[in-house]
Amino acid sequence: MSPLRLGIAGLGTVGAGVVALLAANGAVVAARAGRPINVTAVSARDPGRDRGVDLSGMAWCDDPRDLAARDDVDVVLELIGGDAGVALKLVEAAIAAGKHVVTANKALLAHHGTAIAQAADKAGVHVGYEASVAGGIPIIKALREGLAANRVSRLYGILNGTSNYILTEMREKGSAFADVLADAQELGYAEADPTLDVGGGDAAHKLAILASLAFGRPVDFGSVHVEGISTITPDDIGFAREFGYHIKLLGIAQAGPGGIEQRVHPCMVPLSGPIAHVDGVFNAVVVEGDQVGPTTYVGRGAGAGPTASAVVADVVDIARGERLPLFNVPAASLADIPSAPIEGRYGAYYIRLMVVDRPGVIADVSAILRDEKISVESLLQRGRDPGETVPVVLTTHETEERAMQAALTRMARLEAVAEPPQVIRIEDL
Repeated sequence: MSPLRLGIAGLGTVGAGVVALLAANGAVVAARAGRPINVTAVSARDPGRDRGVDLSGMAWCDDPRDLAARDDVDVVLELIGGDAGVALKLVEAAIAAGKHVVTANKALLAHHGTAIAQAADKAGVHVGYEASVAGGIPIIKALREGLAANRVSRLYGILNGTSNYILTEMREKGSAFADVLADAQELGYAEADPTLDVGGGDAAHKLAILASLAFGRPVDFGSVHVEGISTITPDDIGFAREFGYHIKLLGIAQAGPGGIEQRVHPCMVPLSGPIAHVDGVFNAVVVEGDQVGPTTYVGRGAGAGPTASAVVADVVDIARGERLPLFNVPAASLADIPSAPIEGRYGAYYIRLMVVDRPGVIADVSAILRDEKISVESLLQRGRDPGETVPVVLTTHETEERAMQAALTRMARLEAVAEPPQVIRIEDL
């Protein structure tokens, strides 16, 4: 059978990783694909840069969009990144030219996934995107294929390895966020500008994609509630352990009476649950289906090898003749299911207040919680230092998010409260 010919746009960590993988495992991949897979053309910013891989025999395109027009390219691999610009133009051009597409670009799909799905359906081409979420974990394939007979009620997971690494190091070493972040940047686990990772944006992109696929609706990135981890302190991590929890940055999507909740934020998760023990740069995703119950997927969420593995897995599917709608159903059949705001969340909470140690503070806080009909499960005040700032920590029974936010607003106005209250949602996972 004739080879499947690839055009790769972007030769960074992932693109070079794909070239290296095919060079190392080409025979294995070809046997499983049923035909050889060859890279015939590439495009990147700097043609003279040494990327540690052999590019001989591959045509060079200064403009990535030229890959879409080449007769010797069957599949375009968009490994550039970015939520618009040349990445979007390349994908649009490839689909318009009737070429299949494989992308690792979660931002692109989070912002333009529905439109791309519509264009792919019209052109009759396949769009693979396993590498866009959770690196080497085959979560897209699991949702597209393995769990196709299930109604998904909820999915959640650790979707950003950088944040998970930072929280793990803070817990194990007792270090502050800023110190661990600096170490992570030095080790290459965090970007020079880490905002997308530690601010929750990267996880939000991935969650929006997973929610669309799991619930069969258009991508709605704008409705994802997003919080990051920069306010988490070693004290919070210590108190969490004392209460029987670890802190994880989770993406959670679940179906409820008001629609689909989509939220990314730090969570306290029970030590008895498996996701509490997924540490370091590892990712984990749990999917709850009506027929199979919870299924858990754990693995490396980034890096050349895991991500290239996911990209090539999509290429193998195309070589075998797979042609699936982007979000498992034709774009025209995506259901008009609303997004539910986080204000409707019902659950327990952890609150840490830094207060001036003087009489009446606890009474004032208790009065606010009483007024908002929030019941306290536990309360800790460690140490006495009259006139100075001390932590007051409490956990609540289940209550509505809107009531908690109202209470926090009132607490922040108390004269004795020295800084904005810290709140972390407790998830029974």
